[in-house]
Amino acid sequence: MTNASPLVVVTGARRGIGAGIAVEFAARGFRVALTDVDDQGCDEVMDAVNKHGNGARFFQSDLGDVASHRAVVDQIQQWGGSITCLVNSAGIPSQTRGDLLNVSPRSFDKVVDVNLRGTFFFTQAVVKHMLENITDFARSIVTVSSLNAETPHVYRTEYCISMSGLGMLTRLFARRLEPLGIGVFEVRPGAAKPAVGAAANVANAVAALAEGKLGFCTGSVVQVNGGLSLQRL
Repeated sequence: MTNASPLVVVTGARRGIGAGIAVEFAARGFRVALTDVDDQGCDEVMDAVNKHGNGARFFQSDLGDVASHRAVVDQIQQWGGSITCLVNSAGIPSQTRGDLLNVSPRSFDKVVDVNLRGTFFFTQAVVKHMLENITDFARSIVTVSSLNAETPHVYRTEYCISMSGLGMLTRLFARRLEPLGIGVFEVRPGAAKPAVGAAANVANAVAALAEGKLGFCTGSVVQVNGGLSLQRL
């Protein structure tokens, strides 16, 4: 594998928004490392990514298993060299939809462990790799959260809390990495439906941020939700 093109890691890439992001990056000339908890149903997105011919590979990665993160990053490096972009798109919904007064510690811990704790430590592992490996390409971290990072939903309590935490994660990494020229951004989709926040629209926004043309906007939040976040009187 050559290093003639930038290498992006997309978590949660086997379906949905993550799959759309992986395909968009491949279309823009990136080599793509796709990660997810398993490869079930991954054939379609792999075919779509591979048709662009830049190089792609799937890596099994349980985001909640923090102890495995460095090994996954090392496997990606051995395959593709220096990582230039990380897209955090993996996440799980609330385990049950119910009133916040009935949220269980088990459900809360599961969602927060994957969506927030897992994302933080995987990002940490990738950033350490970036700082240890020199590349001429623009470097970036883009985290895909949700409209629920700022809009409360009492039947998705643990999910909302985890998404809100990703906003602070973005600001913290942006502050830490700005002097090093690594752009850090957050993209907040709405409901992933064609009329509201289609995967293609999210993917376009993520890829545009990752290409390094908006580096002066590091730490910014981009709303991709068809106007759902607009205040209405």
